[in-house]
Amino acid sequence: MNPSASGWINKLLTDVSERDGAFNIDKISFYEALRDSGFIYGSNLKVVENIFDNKDLTEDELCKTNLCLAFLYAHKNSNSKVTFVDSVIGFYTAIKELKISFFQDLLGGKKSSEQLEKIIHKRVQIDVNVLTKNFNYFIINALLYIDVLAYRAYLENETISIEYLKNLEAAITSISLEVLNSKATKNKYDESLIKLFESSLRYQNDKLIDYATAVAMVQTTKEAYYILDIACMASWTDAIIDQKEYQFLIKLGRDLKLDNDRVQQSIQTVNIFYTANKDNIALLSSKNIAHSFYDNSSKIVHKLITRNSKRLYRELIDSKELMILLTQSTVRDLTKEEQKKVTDQLLDIFKSIPSLAIFLLPGGAILLPLVIKFIPKLLPSAFDENRIKK
Repeated sequence: MNPSASGWINKLLTDVSERDGAFNIDKISFYEALRDSGFIYGSNLKVVENIFDNKDLTEDELCKTNLCLAFLYAHKNSNSKVTFVDSVIGFYTAIKELKISFFQDLLGGKKSSEQLEKIIHKRVQIDVNVLTKNFNYFIINALLYIDVLAYRAYLENETISIEYLKNLEAAITSISLEVLNSKATKNKYDESLIKLFESSLRYQNDKLIDYATAVAMVQTTKEAYYILDIACMASWTDAIIDQKEYQFLIKLGRDLKLDNDRVQQSIQTVNIFYTANKDNIALLSSKNIAHSFYDNSSKIVHKLITRNSKRLYRELIDSKELMILLTQSTVRDLTKEEQKKVTDQLLDIFKSIPSLAIFLLPGGAILLPLVIKFIPKLLPSAFDENRIKK
């Protein structure tokens, strides 16, 4: 399944239907699986419940897959007689009066899986500049579970209140900022995260509500679990939950009418998740912009090369000089003249492979060193015997 290509939702639905017991878990366990995948925290690192092999999925694609699976689980555990695709499109149609710009041109016409793919794509991929996404992307995706909670309410009532969405987002934002402001000492990450929460709101633009009002807006245990986990996530941005934050989280759990075991579990889970994955999560990384650009670009290029490997290899075979130069590049630095030959010949090859058109765009040539880095790995082992493993 390729969540970046047309037809991925039908493929997902087919694969899930063929897997026995794919959703044979209770609602709390499924929520915890969503949390373990990173979906609840806005940092998707794997597919929920390992329903599919992650393969080479990007974080965008993991997020799209997990959002769709969360919707599907809610639909399968409802009494809705409307088909899954029509149901989710109906939900997003019901909230279109919020004037979310990226839905405006998607909600007309006949409902279809292709239409739902476009909606989910726009919902997840907020920043069109996929090479230099900022941290706003992380916060917006941390709020994605609001859509899932609202969809569940929509399935139960066959309608959705705009006030429900506004109130839930307002409560999450207010409580998250409260925990951030409870820190004994704020660092640059805390200040950044406060600004990001304030700038990432989708469903309301009013001034922030106070803590007591926010807690009073929480209606269900599922909402309470989610808000507590988001608060724990916000508290961990400096890699430590200090005493004041800990006391706040205990008070929050008590105010949300959750038992202490649940609060301790939430704190322990966020600690385990971020400790294990902090190097792979943008907000917690100390890398500078150049390193972030390189890492993001590297993932994109690797995915493109891998997915087009067979076609690309055939094209390379027909270009003997390029093949020789690429092989030599694994053991020595190419001269400027050789580098230019490689660049020109690779761009000629990319013209015949539509999926690699990104390299033909203005500025696309700056990614070619990454292409050269990955291509030798796809060549037969005979050409790669001299590669030095780092």
